[in-house]
Amino acid sequence: MSEPEPIEIPIDGVLDLHLFNPKELGDLIPDYIEACLEKEIYSIRIIHGKGKGVLRRMVHSLLDRNPHVESYSLASDRSGWGATGVEVAKQ
Repeated sequence: MSEPEPIEIPIDGVLDLHLFNPKELGDLIPDYIEACLEKEIYSIRIIHGKGKGVLRRMVHSLLDRNPHVESYSLASDRSGWGATGVEVAKQ
């Protein structure tokens, strides 16, 4: 069996995790933050869904460890706890 083709995602400040395997998050989220910084995008929205909160906790744990992250919080719009807004430091 061959490797699946990589998924090309736009770097626009919105990362929808529904397209990814949770095992990929450890590299995906830091890499996406770096790509946003390169494009001077400092407000990021990570869509993790509501579910049981496992994915949300994984995302928040990764954000806690990322040196570029200034702050994050659950979305204040209708998506509520299905998305997290992230502010990253300008370099």
